Amino acid sequence: MTASEVLALRDQPIDLVIFDCDGVLIDSEGLASIVLSRELNGLGWMITPEECETAFLGTSLRDIIRRTEEAIGRPVPVDFAPRFSAAMVKALSEEVGAIPGAAQALEQLTEAGMAWRVASNSSHAEMAVKFGRNGMKHLVGDRQHSAEDMIKIGLNGKPDPHLFLAAAAAAGVPPERCVVIEDSVPGSRAAKAAGMTCLGFSPHGSGTELVVEGAGIFKDMAQLPALLGLKLGLA
Repeated sequence: MTASEVLALRDQPIDLVIFDCDGVLIDSEGLASIVLSRELNGLGWMITPEECETAFLGTSLRDIIRRTEEAIGRPVPVDFAPRFSAAMVKALSEEVGAIPGAAQALEQLTEAGMAWRVASNSSHAEMAVKFGRNGMKHLVGDRQHSAEDMIKIGLNGKPDPHLFLAAAAAAGVPPERCVVIEDSVPGSRAAKAAGMTCLGFSPHGSGTELVVEGAGIFKDMAQLPALLGLKLGLA
């Protein structure tokens, strides 16, 4: 289904839009897969960047560690998580770019009075670098939520619903009045589990894997405000 078709099925107003970060606002999926491949190769798992992207798109670091330990047959070193995070922050600070139309969409939603937040399996440190490098830090401000927040209180990031529910609670909006913007299967599953409508951003493919999870597909982030039926200056 298309995003328009999925939105037409809603019987509740939209009071909050929740964005994923990687692959939705920031074009970081490919770079993250390169860094992860290099780190996992160092542990003895000879997995390519392309295989990393297929296997781990939208997953949390906790899940990556679990699957890595299964693959190599032993626990990862205790410094793996901070080392990988540091490598990611360094790479992101040097070369990551924004998704075309993302900043424009956030600006237009803000001008239209639509509440929005960001909920990502990425760490706060990684998101700070991504948004800072691409001139979006002032837009995002304190509207970001990380899976690390959930882990600290004994919960999980995507595909569990906790992260999206925390974003909705922070905005004081019930789940049924939220729309999630995602590009991954884990993220789409998390939105479904949270009781939220999911729009699947798939600029280069059919998005079939997201449709299977109940998401409605759209391909141009700059068109999102119009897709949601917003006009500049109007709530």
